[in-house]
Amino acid sequence: MPEAERAVRDLLQRYFDALYASDADALRAVLHPRAIYVCATGEDFVYKTVDEYLPVVAERPSPASRNEARRDSIDSIELAGANTARARVRCSIGDRDFIDFLTLVRDADRWSIISKVFHYDTRSSEGQA
Repeated sequence: MPEAERAVRDLLQRYFDALYASDADALRAVLHPRAIYVCATGEDFVYKTVDEYLPVVAERPSPASRNEARRDSIDSIELAGANTARARVRCSIGDRDFIDFLTLVRDADRWSIISKVFHYDTRSSEGQA
């Protein structure tokens, strides 16, 4: 596995861990300071800067605190040169299953997520374990 892919996989694992713990500081560490957060699921188009998004994460009860099963995975990683990558990942929080399209950049030898564009589906409570 190329070093760049290994570094991206490590960053994505830290992303999943931060979301599972609702740890805004850990999430900030994997997001670029100018990252954007976008969702077009539902009726309202959502666009936030990283500074608008992180308080939302910090205020919600963590999946870990509710003993939710971890449902996170990397579907694909594409590298484009030495400093650009795209990842398709999945995770779940509460009754929502997310598909995230993450764009990553390497700046000063540090990989970070510069955009998170995602879709979610809501699971019914009847099918949950």
